[in-house]
Amino acid sequence: MQFQVSEELIDKIKYLIEERKDEEILLHLEEVHYADIAEILTELDVAEATYIVKLLNSEQTAEALMELEEDRRERILDSLSPKEIADELNEMDTDDAADIISELSLELQQDVISEITDEQHADDIVELLRYDENSAGGLMAKELVKVSENWSVTGCMADMRKQAENVTRVHSIYVVDDKNKLKGRLSLKDLLTASSDANISDIYIPSVDYVNVHTEGDEVARIMQKYDLEAIPVVDEMNRLVGRITIDDIVDFIKEEAEKDYQMAAGISEDVEADDSIWRLTRARLPWLILGLFGGLGAVYVMKGFEEALANYVELFFFTPLIAAMAGNVGVQSSAIIVQGLANDNLRGSLFNRLLKEIGLTLINGVVLGILVILFGLIVGQPQIVSFTIALALITVIIIAALIGTFVPIILDKQGIDPAIATGPFITTSNDIFGIFIFFYLAKTILGF
Repeated sequence: MQFQVSEELIDKIKYLIEERKDEEILLHLEEVHYADIAEILTELDVAEATYIVKLLNSEQTAEALMELEEDRRERILDSLSPKEIADELNEMDTDDAADIISELSLELQQDVISEITDEQHADDIVELLRYDENSAGGLMAKELVKVSENWSVTGCMADMRKQAENVTRVHSIYVVDDKNKLKGRLSLKDLLTASSDANISDIYIPSVDYVNVHTEGDEVARIMQKYDLEAIPVVDEMNRLVGRITIDDIVDFIKEEAEKDYQMAAGISEDVEADDSIWRLTRARLPWLILGLFGGLGAVYVMKGFEEALANYVELFFFTPLIAAMAGNVGVQSSAIIVQGLANDNLRGSLFNRLLKEIGLTLINGVVLGILVILFGLIVGQPQIVSFTIALALITVIIIAALIGTFVPIILDKQGIDPAIATGPFITTSNDIFGIFIFFYLAKTILGF
């Protein structure tokens, strides 16, 4: 039966904290999964959550802290002493511990690291802090199981057992030489079925996928997805085995990147949460709103240049929002597909061929939409020349919008800029301006005013 974090339980925990009934709290949370503990900590206020973290043993709360939103975790850690934080880090894998440490101030980082009792654990955390958080080095954990190619099957078992004590889950056994250079991987089945006097060099598999410490997180995710890997070893510049990245860590990375891209596509320039301060939320959202404002003013200026058209054919005014909306929608559709292809690394062929394909696709869509506009004009008794003008402008506008939506993300990606920016207000605003200008220019040419 699954554990349920109910409102009754939260109220009960709050009451027990207020009454300082520690033994009852421990009884309620004794066998609770760390994910459920994290959910409970989220429902409590910071003081109550801190009380629970201090009360429970670090083995229970260490994983729970990693499940919390960064802002909530930071506020809880601010309420703990360096010694108490270090006790939590002692129970974490090095990659999680490094993530926690990186959120602290430099002064507090030094105080916490000095309180970590396991010197090797502390050294490993400090090493991970050297790497960019979005690189393989920043994502990897130091805990793994490795054997030397020169060991015998019997001789390696005791050492493997000792290493496995510090590894939460053993996905793979890696094989190295005397200089710790990665040579391959060892199948558990081959190890169990091999003769006791056989050498590891006789049974290990030399083929192994790996990444360098400086490999970008996106590339690590692509490799693990392509080859269905549960874990991948990480090597340094000299091909020495220094860590491994597991599937749970890469899933967390993908989730964080997807959230960033989603926010960027919505016109939010920083990674923010709903509970962040008004100032931080304003800082994240205002820049794109300003861009949208100037885009709107640009569209107004364009329309002002065609006052004669509006005076002679007032119908054009009522179709202006339609043209702008279709331009923005088509541009976002095109850019979203390209950004997704860039993220998955499955865009093939030249840019020219892709643009031709997009022209063909949008031409079909445009003709269908144009016919619907003409039919609408017949129903409402609109002059056919006006309906034809609007339909032609619509076809032209969505073709150009699709080209912009295709071209811009690819160019941004080649320049090292996150192409997700092209799926938001940037594309919508630019296509609004271009769409309105093309609409009125064609109307002026065809209708002759």
